[in-house]
Amino acid sequence: MNTLALNSDPLLLYGERFDSRLMLGTSRYPSPSVLIEAIERSTPAMLTASLRRQTGSGNEASQSFWNLLRQVSVPVLPNTAGCHSVQEAITTAEMAREVFETDWIKLELIGDDYTLQPDTLNLPEAAATLIRSGFKVLPYTTDDLVLCQRLVDVGCQAVMPWAAPIGTGKGPINPYALRTLRERLNVPMIVDAGLGLPSHACQVMEWGYDGVLLNTAVALAQDPVRMAQAFANAVSAGRAAFLAGAMQAQDNAQPSTPVLGTPFWHQA
Repeated sequence: MNTLALNSDPLLLYGERFDSRLMLGTSRYPSPSVLIEAIERSTPAMLTASLRRQTGSGNEASQSFWNLLRQVSVPVLPNTAGCHSVQEAITTAEMAREVFETDWIKLELIGDDYTLQPDTLNLPEAAATLIRSGFKVLPYTTDDLVLCQRLVDVGCQAVMPWAAPIGTGKGPINPYALRTLRERLNVPMIVDAGLGLPSHACQVMEWGYDGVLLNTAVALAQDPVRMAQAFANAVSAGRAAFLAGAMQAQDNAQPSTPVLGTPFWHQA
């Protein structure tokens, strides 16, 4: 990875600088050692972790997990995964702030257990409440333009729309909606959920998204460490392509070497 290039083009969230545009989840890896190696290979900006799911796995295992995250020296982004009500999400966020000593929170408020679609009706209320309490909220949301605008209106300085339902690996299922979001909203946007291939990550970065958040696509790969590296490279390539400015697609073939004149051997 070109560290120098990343450092010259940092990701800015809530006024803080991050030299990577990749965020990595920490669940479902084959082993702690594989997780650590994937983190080292991909150098993510943040690591996401669910307080509710880890604390429910037993005190000893939970403490071991937290100690593991502290050792890697990557900022932790706690999330409110598994929460189904505004109050549940707020309580979980407050607990996470005490455990991790951070005001960062990835806000997840689930409205449907089958698709794990966010509760679009109550998400802005939860975000507004947490922002008033001093949290730096990164809301996990759908690709709905009006909802994302509402989240910005209540104070979210970044939004995290899905590409597809979480864990599906389908990639962007509604390119029109995602590209419209990028065109209409003037805040950092991170694609969160549904990416399955490095090419998916590269594509959304080419559209101008500011970063991606991954978990299942890396953790369940046959070689999670190599896949983490592949995604890091794809994110970097997509960002570079966006900054470079792609050519406009053409309906007809265009010669790559224009004919400027008649070759001398055709002159007679």
